[in-house]
Amino acid sequence: MTGSILTDATLVGILGLLVGSFLNVVVHRLPLMMERQWAAECTQYGRDAGLLPQGASNPAAQPERFNLWTPRSRCPSCGHGVRWYENIPVLSWLFLRGRCSACRTRISVRYPLIELATGALFFACAQRWGWSASTAAWCAFCAALVALTAIDWDTTLLPDDITLPLLWGGLLASAAGLTAVPLQDAVLGAAAGYLTLWSVYWAFKLATGKEGMGYGDFKLLAALGAWFGWQALVPIILLASVIGAVVGIAMKFANSLREGKYVPFGPFLAGGGFAVLLWGPQRIMHGVLGLMGLA
Repeated sequence: MTGSILTDATLVGILGLLVGSFLNVVVHRLPLMMERQWAAECTQYGRDAGLLPQGASNPAAQPERFNLWTPRSRCPSCGHGVRWYENIPVLSWLFLRGRCSACRTRISVRYPLIELATGALFFACAQRWGWSASTAAWCAFCAALVALTAIDWDTTLLPDDITLPLLWGGLLASAAGLTAVPLQDAVLGAAAGYLTLWSVYWAFKLATGKEGMGYGDFKLLAALGAWFGWQALVPIILLASVIGAVVGIAMKFANSLREGKYVPFGPFLAGGGFAVLLWGPQRIMHGVLGLMGLA
């Protein structure tokens, strides 16, 4: 790697740290925003249907605005407002030793891990594509996947506010020549990705009467198909299934499965997407088949 490329990649990596700090806000607040919206819609439906009096209060109503920008970040335990020097990616967490400066409540290590992961992915994209529009496109892809991974792990939700822009972004990036995937392959990848998990969902539901996954998983795999083409879908699904099964079994033995005994599939699909981005579908396919003793 030449000095110029290394410098550019480092700058993009630092930008990734800053984006990762914002993703921590997205991961925490977007599910809460969705819950408030659902509560407001249910209240309005109850009023319209005559099930609630017109003056019924909205349980989601809050005395202050709540979105990704407002209010400012604060400690959930004591309400201490986070100062700018306490919000420097990774460094502030290390300086504070992972605790709130006011009440000393522990701050999860996941905050700096998300920042580091985003910075590393941005660095890898810039190292591969240089200072280009392709780098910007793939950095946006990585940021969306990081957010979806954390949100799905916490809540088993894959918000349309992220999955659908990710899907359309992949198709537009292909049409603009920002990825190496022809538009026809991207469209086929999106359609095949959605229909593959949709078919699995309904086959499982008809056989067991239970839902094995959510519709967000269909949309996420469709988005991955749009970014990587239909050829990458099998490696992604195989890797996600193998790693997901291993993690699920380990959590079962550790008695750490959440209520309902389920493990969200979205993080493993996202992991498959990251693997294909970094190493390519052929190497991933060969590696998975090797793990399964089929290579």
